[in-house]
Amino acid sequence: MSDFDDLLTYIESETSFASSYYEESYLDRRISARMRRTDVQNYGEYRALLRDSTSERAELLDTLSVNVTSFFRDEKVWTALKDVLRELDAGSRSLDIWSAACADGREPYSLAMLALDSGLSSRSVDILGTDIDENALDRARQGVYMSSRTTDLDEQLSFLDSPDQFVKSNGDQISIGQSASDLVSFKRHDLITGDAKDGFDLVLCRNVCIYLDTEYKRPILETVSRSLRTGGYLVLGQTETLPPDIKDRFEAVDPRLRIYRLTESE
Repeated sequence: MSDFDDLLTYIESETSFASSYYEESYLDRRISARMRRTDVQNYGEYRALLRDSTSERAELLDTLSVNVTSFFRDEKVWTALKDVLRELDAGSRSLDIWSAACADGREPYSLAMLALDSGLSSRSVDILGTDIDENALDRARQGVYMSSRTTDLDEQLSFLDSPDQFVKSNGDQISIGQSASDLVSFKRHDLITGDAKDGFDLVLCRNVCIYLDTEYKRPILETVSRSLRTGGYLVLGQTETLPPDIKDRFEAVDPRLRIYRLTESE
């Protein structure tokens, strides 16, 4: 067994992260980034560091679990979602929305702000954000975000005409206001081993499968597909696709943006 394989075995057995689900190239990039940050020269040394440092184990889990995220990431998708929300709102009942693998909460909060900005009643929208990483969910529940050299929150929120309705600004920091946060709840969920949910009108599962080994992509796509009511919408990342037999259950609303509508249940 190589030192890298030995490290992955340690991570799998001693932490809550299922490294075997993920492509090795993805894991190597993320682990190598932590090794550079901690001035560790090889995998064996890094395994020893993980064994002795609970803080580094937490940092590694954060690095492995939380993918690139921002408010209103890929604006063309969010422009299309505004029309989807308005169409769904034409019904008489409330809307149930699931942001799967939501990381630190920016996607579900973006959904909340978009719904309110589109004129939907706060009483008619219920958004669930889930992730496998409890640390990310803790940050999401706090709803506080900082700008940095690589993250300009004002630019991200400029998708909205009046973002100040939904966030409170304090220098380089923003916090999600109550009007948006009241629409969102967070819960831990494993997309591969967890059960499907039920009756969602809209599910976003974006840029999750691109990091996983092929054998684990299908269970995720089955889970999110079976979580939709007939007529509900599924949104994937723009480089992700549905297997043919799952795709047969959907019509492509916007194939370029990977927006699909469920026409028949499994």
